Parts: sequence; structure tokens; C-alpha cells
Amino acid sequence: MVTKFKLCKRYNNPGHAHELTFSCFRSQPFLLGDHARQWLVDAIQLARTKHSLHIWAYVVMTEHAHLLVWPARAEYSVSSLLATIKTSVTRRALHQVRKTALYFLAGMKDEQPNGKIHYRFWQRGGGYDRNAFEPQTIWNQID
Repeated sequence: MVTKFKLCKRYNNPGHAHELTFSCFRSQPFLLGDHARQWLVDAIQLARTKHSLHIWAYVVMTEHAHLLVWPARAEYSVSSLLATIKTSVTRRALHQVRKTALYFLAGMKDEQPNGKIHYRFWQRGGGYDRNAFEPQTIWNQID
């Protein structure tokens, strides 16, 4: 059986803000603890610097996060900035789990049909991405 994943089409349009939502693997509450939330905030800061972003708003929930950004460069990639955030958090989480809480790896385990095993912090796929360019829409997203 072949599993199909919904592809997230991204529009990297200059002058547009982006409302991004990304979820923890299998909607688990991985962002419940202070350490994990701090890793995410640090990763957002890393992406802000690396990708020249303005962070307009964000909220961290226990099993997902919302982020509203405005790229300062005309050329940018939402996929790359999400990869920066997600990779940073995943690396820190796996380091911490392997060091102090091996039992936690079971909840991160993702066994592929081909037998390969990956450990995930974030749900596979692109998450949710919505371009925003009208001021009222942006204020509604912040609210």
C-alpha cells in the first residue's frame, strides 16, 4: 500500500507575510516542557537571523506552533526557513533524549514501510502555509 502525503504548495512572493503552522509527530505534546519550548524559540531566532525574517507573532502550543513572519529579502524560501527551525529542534531533542530519557525515543520512532527507522520531533509534510498581504488579514492572524 502506498501512502500519499498532501504536498504543501508554497508561494514565495516578495512583500507577503507567511502564516505557518507545524505540528509535532503524531500530534504528541512534545512542546509541553520548558526545554522543548526554549529549543523552538531558539530555532525561530536562528531562522530569523539566517533567513532575514521579521517575526511578527508566534504561539507555541503543546503539540504544534503558529508563526507569522515577513521575509526581508526579495528572494527567500519558506521551505528552507522551516527546515532551519525543524532541524534545529529535532537535533536538540534527540541529543537530550538520548542523553537523559531513552524511553522517550519510542514516541519519536517512525518505522518506514521499507524498514528504515527515523526519529521525529515534527510531523512529516509541509504543515500549513498561508500567504498574507492585506493588513486586516494579518491583524486577524495575530489576534
